[in-house]
Amino acid sequence: MINESYKAMLGGKSIIRELSEYATARGEEIGYENVFDYTLGNPSVPCAKEFNEALINIIKNEDPVAVHGYSPSLGITRVRTAIAESLCRRFGVDYKTEHIFMTSGAAGALAHALRAVTKPGDEVLVFAPYFPEYNEYVNRTGAVLKVVPPNFEDFQINFEAFCEMLNPKVNAVLINSPNNPSGIALTTETVERLAAVLEEKQREYGHDIFIISDEPYREIIFKGAENPYISKFYDNTLSCYSFSKSLSLPGERIGYVAVNPKCTDSDILAVMFGQISRGIGHNCPASSIQLAVSEVLELTSDLSVYERNMNLIYDELIKLGFTVVKPGGTFYIFPKALEDDANAFCMKAKKYDLILVPGNNFGAPGYFRMAYCISTEKVLKSFAVLEKFVKEEYGVTV
Repeated sequence: MINESYKAMLGGKSIIRELSEYATARGEEIGYENVFDYTLGNPSVPCAKEFNEALINIIKNEDPVAVHGYSPSLGITRVRTAIAESLCRRFGVDYKTEHIFMTSGAAGALAHALRAVTKPGDEVLVFAPYFPEYNEYVNRTGAVLKVVPPNFEDFQINFEAFCEMLNPKVNAVLINSPNNPSGIALTTETVERLAAVLEEKQREYGHDIFIISDEPYREIIFKGAENPYISKFYDNTLSCYSFSKSLSLPGERIGYVAVNPKCTDSDILAVMFGQISRGIGHNCPASSIQLAVSEVLELTSDLSVYERNMNLIYDELIKLGFTVVKPGGTFYIFPKALEDDANAFCMKAKKYDLILVPGNNFGAPGYFRMAYCISTEKVLKSFAVLEKFVKEEYGVTV
């Protein structure tokens, strides 16, 4: 008999993917230039040319057996060392080689981190709005994801609700800053307060509470926004990173977990991750890609288009009377819909070939997400359609 749990998931596919597939199919009918697809967070700028150059050089000049062979279970040692040195230089945290574990993207990093610091029945708290795949990432480990309601005013942490939900079963807090879907980066004040609360609760409960920090958008930060590095503020932090967004390499599936050197069992956690890999088959990311990213650790693609698009969309939304918190990073914006039912709002937009993602699955009913990792030309072209939509459906005029 097949696994009924996974069979049941077929009826609840990702709304983001469903809408993206619809947009692609619709584009085949009317031309994709006429479909305004704000669904998928797929980087729209080319990868950094230095990465391609490094990869070509490695393939041409290094030992092919090493380049195309299995990496060590924890990752290629010289790559791990380079990452530790880069993080230490950039953020002032004393990482060493033994604190870095190479993964297949941020998803792989989260898969290992969650299993290392929780057991079945433990609770993991996450702050809404949040990436809906966290439900599967956490609940499939046997731990239980609990969602802290959003602070709609500015999408910083809702501390009143958070403190009410803390209890001795909480072993980890999962954060994502800058955030998908809101685009908001946690402020230094917020992070300091979070750290203080968790330090107090660790003492009260007599056990560790880990922050698992999901950081794939760390480099996409906008002018004036704060972007504190979480491990500098809280010792029991596992930083989960991906090069998918900073270097525009989502298809290469490469990232890492960085274990705070001051956290509990910091000297063995990466080794534990290697053992976890044996059970989930999520191990040994491509050797060639590990080697190539190690040559460009402090470079990014040209990310400027995201801030340009954000400012244009934010100004347009404000002009049309939307309630929206201005993003501090990422390539997402998360406005309030013009009616309470965001699903209905997005279905109406769909009739105009304006494809938006309702916020219900992000833990924020009544809101919707726009992923603006598209060309600026297409962003500008979409405004006439957006204005027509809100005028005809909601009576909004400019």
